[in-house]
Amino acid sequence: MSDIAQPDSVSGGAGAPTRLVIVDDHPLFRAALAQVIPQCLDNAQIEEADSFEALNAKLAEGPLPDLVMLDLTMPGVSGFSSLISLRARHPDMPVIVVSARDDGATIRRALDLGASGFISKSSNVTTMREAVLAVLDGDIFTPEFDGDDEETDAEIADLLERLATLTPQQTRVLGMLGEGLLNKQIAYELSVSEATVKAHVSAVLSKLNVDSRTQAVIQLSKLNFEATAQPLI
Repeated sequence: MSDIAQPDSVSGGAGAPTRLVIVDDHPLFRAALAQVIPQCLDNAQIEEADSFEALNAKLAEGPLPDLVMLDLTMPGVSGFSSLISLRARHPDMPVIVVSARDDGATIRRALDLGASGFISKSSNVTTMREAVLAVLDGDIFTPEFDGDDEETDAEIADLLERLATLTPQQTRVLGMLGEGLLNKQIAYELSVSEATVKAHVSAVLSKLNVDSRTQAVIQLSKLNFEATAQPLI
């Protein structure tokens, strides 16, 4: 993360603090972000999670934070599976993807899959400030980048188009399938009957043009990328 003159922070007022959760398995980067956020936002309450599992445990405690800043590559999740699962479970909670993998296709893919913004780990404080404030204000933050943002993988482009046809509830079901949940567990999470879950699963399989839950999860895995391709921070 490059350094520049620190911008004036924006006051959050005298009310409740703005809660942000930084999710990254690298403690140095979490610490760097935790130092930058107060420069962007007064009255910020910053929490950290070193894994997607730790984030889920924190979210289960409630209430939900005002913003989650999510790294794409952590132990146990590689690529967009964590974003899909997070957006499925908490569709109204803003998520900014923070990643060292910042090519145009990755940025576009993150936004297409429901991220409210994207920050490259090489971004300066001004860009980070703009992103955080824009997303907290209800906007979508798309950074400037070099190169083409079009999806060059025809198979992935087709998958993204199919995912876009899912209803919000179907997307939640798909995300939970990706977590390995059974129908009765999904029914409990969504407060619906197992029959309703089965109907959603059938619709998901049809829209993804697959024959089984396993094949649906395999399709999701195609959105992932190997951690070895990702710089350390």
